[in-house]
Amino acid sequence: MAGKDLDFKAKSCWDILTGKKHLKAMEALSAQYMTFLSACKTEREVIDFVRNKALSAGYREDFSFPKVFRVLGEKTIFLARKGKAPLNSGFRLIGAHADSPRLDFKQRPLYEECAVGLAKTHYYGGIRKYHWLARLLALHGVVVKKSGESVPVRIGEDPNDPVFTVLDLLPHLASKQMEKKLSTVFEGEKLNVVLGHAPAENDKKDNNDKNNKDAVKKKVLEMLNKRYQIVEEDLFSAEIQAVPAGAAREVGLDRSLVGGYGQDDRICVHAALSALLSEPAPAHTQVLVFWDKEEIGSDGATGAKSLFFEYCLKDLIHAWSPKTRLNHVFMNSKALSADVHAAMDPDYQDVHEKLNAALLGYGPCFSKFTGHRGKAGANDANAEYVAWLRNLLDTAGIPWQMAELGKVDMGGGGTVAKFLAIYGMDVIDFGPAILSMHSPFEISSKMDLYAGMLAYKAFLGS
Repeated sequence: MAGKDLDFKAKSCWDILTGKKHLKAMEALSAQYMTFLSACKTEREVIDFVRNKALSAGYREDFSFPKVFRVLGEKTIFLARKGKAPLNSGFRLIGAHADSPRLDFKQRPLYEECAVGLAKTHYYGGIRKYHWLARLLALHGVVVKKSGESVPVRIGEDPNDPVFTVLDLLPHLASKQMEKKLSTVFEGEKLNVVLGHAPAENDKKDNNDKNNKDAVKKKVLEMLNKRYQIVEEDLFSAEIQAVPAGAAREVGLDRSLVGGYGQDDRICVHAALSALLSEPAPAHTQVLVFWDKEEIGSDGATGAKSLFFEYCLKDLIHAWSPKTRLNHVFMNSKALSADVHAAMDPDYQDVHEKLNAALLGYGPCFSKFTGHRGKAGANDANAEYVAWLRNLLDTAGIPWQMAELGKVDMGGGGTVAKFLAIYGMDVIDFGPAILSMHSPFEISSKMDLYAGMLAYKAFLGS
């Protein structure tokens, strides 16, 4: 052991992935990622983006082809690419999620109070409610009419569009509010989106008439009807999301960071897709699955708890290797649950245990277990698999780190890892660390994005 360091020292990506070649590739990938992040703010938009990229790369919905994909409910997608080794030797799988925390319109959202037209919302996922007050919001989603016609909605991103907001209480009148606990001071039922203020044209002459009630709401409906040819009842079969308006931006004087909405978990979606599309003919079959509903427990037909993934594998075996048994494929496969990790925040270091905390710019992060206190609900990947991954990335010269989510008894979280582990395959959480997670403006390192893509590429090609 002479001359060999016995202790472990974490190394920054900026010290390892040096040289013009790496920096140029990092900037190119970051530019592509920011364009994707700015355009794809709902799970439907993400899946549509992935589908179009797959089609351009020669992927087909017919499973007899060597490169295939399948979409479920416009919110979840399965992609597979045949490898040189037979399917019964297993596959390399990367699973991520396409949904992010947001404000969903209620099914009957429109109302009027105090001469303001508003929309009722129900928040989706783990948000801090005060983040969503007094900020620019855009509306993204879809309205499906009784005829089956699907009408996409997107207002607030074009510079000529109006934007929307949730009102906040002025400090002059907030003395009682300030005495409440943070957990109770901001009520979910008051996260209502401002839609308008002017009354309908026919009602302007009747400002004092009792029939003039809801004139602003009527104006909102008139404008929605003019733009999208919908009526209020159509909102019962609609999915409209209020999300932060505006494009992703470079952050910092050195432009080394990316700021934007939905990086949990779209940074992993983009990195994994980029890795798949840039990888040459693989040794093993490669599989990507991007799920919906991870932020609310992975339930539902398009979540990781559904059997969609299993159904796709059965059809893949039937098309590619009919005599192969599904359980053999699963047991011989390796997987990554591609999800982000919490980077240690300079201002809130006390919630982390520093020996086991992730740092921004130190590469994608392995999280051996997630879950809550006492590892409840955790996957807890086995040591053999962690060692195999360490060797894979070290041999490829790709920086990585290992961390857990906060101090013991401080918090926790969930991912899709445990839903893949039920099949008996090796799986671990692995993705870039970000700051301000679950906020409307999350922060990632360009270098972590780049290193994450390289790591996913090495894994898929292993």
